[in-house]
Amino acid sequence: SVLSRYENQITILSDYLEEFPETDEPVWILGRQHHLNTDKSKLLLDVSARLWFTYRRKFSPIGGTGPSSDAGWGCMLRCGQMMLAQALICRHLGRDWQWEKHKKQPEEYHRILRCFLDRKDCCYSIHQMAQMGVGEGKSIGEWFGPNTVAQVLKKLALFDEWNSLAVYVSMDNTVVIEDIKKMCWSPGQSSGVAHSSAHLHRSALGQNKNTAGLCPGWKPLLLIIPLRLGINHINPVYIDAFKECFKMPQSLGALGGKPNNAYYFIGFLGNELIYLDPHTTQSFVDSEENGTVDDESFHCQQAPHRMKIMNLDPSVALGFFCKEECDFDNWCSLVQKEILKQQSLRMFELVQKHPPHWPPFIPPSKPEVTTIGAELIESTDKLFELEEEFEILSV
Repeated sequence: SVLSRYENQITILSDYLEEFPETDEPVWILGRQHHLNTDKSKLLLDVSARLWFTYRRKFSPIGGTGPSSDAGWGCMLRCGQMMLAQALICRHLGRDWQWEKHKKQPEEYHRILRCFLDRKDCCYSIHQMAQMGVGEGKSIGEWFGPNTVAQVLKKLALFDEWNSLAVYVSMDNTVVIEDIKKMCWSPGQSSGVAHSSAHLHRSALGQNKNTAGLCPGWKPLLLIIPLRLGINHINPVYIDAFKECFKMPQSLGALGGKPNNAYYFIGFLGNELIYLDPHTTQSFVDSEENGTVDDESFHCQQAPHRMKIMNLDPSVALGFFCKEECDFDNWCSLVQKEILKQQSLRMFELVQKHPPHWPPFIPPSKPEVTTIGAELIESTDKLFELEEEFEILSV
């Protein structure tokens, strides 16, 4: 198998985990400001609280016969998991929740973590993401780009009734306010779809029938904006606007990195980006009998990596989370004030109405399919049949 070459790949951290320098400049981490001279320990606690997903080995083979490690190809999938996990932390525990080693955590925390375990019946596992990626034209074991990961998360979220997220992936560098409000205010789904898999509904979604998705009201929004900030290198004109995004209280950071090396960017210091690196291989961890997870390997307990913004590949995806409609309205105001102000070359557009030359916007809903990513799909043909049923969801 072509994929087998990844199985025993040894991953080496290429960058030195340098401590933060002594400086008066503020550090921004996902909408929170820190000052190194007065609260460096608070900063490091904030970083370590983020869920850190890395390469894993010795999990059950993807698709039954595929790879049992994602070393060498799964870094962007892991970064997508980290961004989504941060949205779920904000949704259930709040942005200011902190993690401490050996401290008992709320059940919601363990439930969030279980969504990402490397098992085929977990909502956002490497198995689910890799198999759903086939419908986006990516073979299992092939490297993903930021936009592909965003599309995969959008599709998988349709089956996740506990978290009940509305996932909007912008198209053509344009965020449409009207479409987002239509999607987030759409009526709640019924508790089950007649032809969907009962196995996924019970196992991957955590057996919760009384979900937020059944209640009318604003569905929490995960907004992902895939961008190209240059041709071969990032255009310096975008740097200030890019940094402003990390200051917003709705910030989920950014997906990006270097060619075939993905990182999860969570903040910046001066002209350096701060990121969590998935490029280290750890052993598979499963949940305990009582549902808790030995979580120490899911938190980075060292100083995070930094890289110069100008070394960033221009292909990125920004993430934002808006739990309530007022959060989204506030985000729109911040974008108008900080991102779109007198900028000759805008990073993205924010428009009120759906562009008339675009196809009509239809809020995505759970498709009526008999096979989905959580189950073993035995042939490539079936995967492409699945993609045809998802066409209505594609951007």
